[in-house]
Amino acid sequence: MLADLLIAPFVDFAFMRRALVAVIAVALVAGPLGVFLQLRRMSLMGDALAHAILPGVAIGFFLFGLDLWAMSVGGLVACLAVALLSGAVARLTALKEDTSLAALYLVSLASGVLIVSLRGSTRDLLHILFGSLLSIGSDALMLVAAVTILSLIAFAIIYRTLVVECFDPMFLRAVGGKGATAHMVFLILIALNLVAAIQALGTLMAVGFMILPAAASRFWAQSVAGMIALSSGLALCTGLIGLLGSYHLDLPPGPAIVLMAGLAYAGSVLAGRNGGLLRRFFPGAHLQH
Repeated sequence: MLADLLIAPFVDFAFMRRALVAVIAVALVAGPLGVFLQLRRMSLMGDALAHAILPGVAIGFFLFGLDLWAMSVGGLVACLAVALLSGAVARLTALKEDTSLAALYLVSLASGVLIVSLRGSTRDLLHILFGSLLSIGSDALMLVAAVTILSLIAFAIIYRTLVVECFDPMFLRAVGGKGATAHMVFLILIALNLVAAIQALGTLMAVGFMILPAAASRFWAQSVAGMIALSSGLALCTGLIGLLGSYHLDLPPGPAIVLMAGLAYAGSVLAGRNGGLLRRFFPGAHLQH
């Protein structure tokens, strides 16, 4: 019975195996991305960039239909453009960067929805917004895998610089560290992974799979490496459970996966050993037998 629930879907159906590979690939890089977004106080920026992708994806869809590469390139260009433009507005005007980013992403989101509506149907719009994990093709799977491998290699190179910049940016400047370069590489990695995750989770769900496991890991792990490992592990587990739940209960997989990650986060807020509510309000309870 248990094997029928957990194993049989992947043995019997190729589309479930492809979806599983996509979930594993996205989960591996969701750990470091989500943790550094959190440590650098960029979680809301990640959410804004996920929405900012939409007009680029929509233009690619408008011109070429549901073509993977056209939508991916369009989304990447739109994401980087919004990130750079918001920074330029903040530096050249009195507006703060978070405000300029919020303004640009709201315009981007509305523009993207409008463009898709002009060319496609409600089904097409839902496909872009919430992904289509169970129908992910070989090309999309190769894109996700390639971005994951590239991202993990890049993180191995800039990991130490990112950690130092998170906790002691003055020291990094004093020793001539390339914090600005690492920050730019990090932004590019965010954009690449958001674009790759569109095919699986959609523009609205992709960032949730990065942020929620990372936020949950903060309640259990104390080191950056521990948070990254736990975040990737939680992303993998919640992704697998959400995928199986979407198959057995006939639910959309993207929202199901993100809701499972949300449950993991809620449980961590309640019972986490590092600042969880139970430890805070009942500090001696764990010592009682």
